[in-house]
Amino acid sequence: MANNFAGKTALITGAGRGIGRAVALGLGGAGAWVLLLARTTAQLEETRALLR
Repeated sequence: MANNFAGKTALITGAGRGIGRAVALGLGGAGAWVLLLARTTAQLEETRALLR
C-alpha cells in the first residue's frame, strides 16, 4: 500500500486467509491499527504472527 495509514484503524473481515489477509498485512505494514476477524482462532493467530 502506497499511503501512510498511521493513526488510522481498519476492521478487516476474512483476515485469516486470502485477500483479507493480504489487506490486513498491507494496511498493518502501512501503519494502521488493524482489527482482525476470521473463521478460526488458528487463522487469526497466523495473521497476527505475520503482522508482528
